[in-house]
Amino acid sequence: MIENYVLDWLSLFFRWFHFIAGVAWIGASFYFIWLDNNLREPPQWKQDKGIKGDLWAIHGGGIYEVAKYRLAPESMPPHLHWFKWEAYTTWLTGFTLLWIVYYLGADRYLLKEGSPLSTPTGATLAGLGLLAGGGGVRSRDSDTLA
Repeated sequence: MIENYVLDWLSLFFRWFHFIAGVAWIGASFYFIWLDNNLREPPQWKQDKGIKGDLWAIHGGGIYEVAKYRLAPESMPPHLHWFKWEAYTTWLTGFTLLWIVYYLGADRYLLKEGSPLSTPTGATLAGLGLLAGGGGVRSRDSDTLA
């Protein structure tokens, strides 16, 4: 009985965590699309350093200068911020939510009498197998997209 309450609270927590991480991921994606669309041709001295485009912006009382390099700067900075954690967190919270709702709650959502999916273990293994198998499926045209 208490297990159902714990699963419900975990489900609620991970639903919101997943939602917020997804919003952050989408927001970062929109920001970089906007940034790429608004870069201007830099002065020659910046182009000589390998800068493809730059932009000046103001936010929160601060003035920012953003530069996009063609390949890489002359030397990489010691601290480089990667906008990857929004995507990773969205994926991890989504998989955790899938596990909590469907695999721990397989008796409510995944069972079908008279099939290999008639036990929670069988249904969970089938779900994981479909996810693993689906990751290897490719479209015939996928080689031409890129």
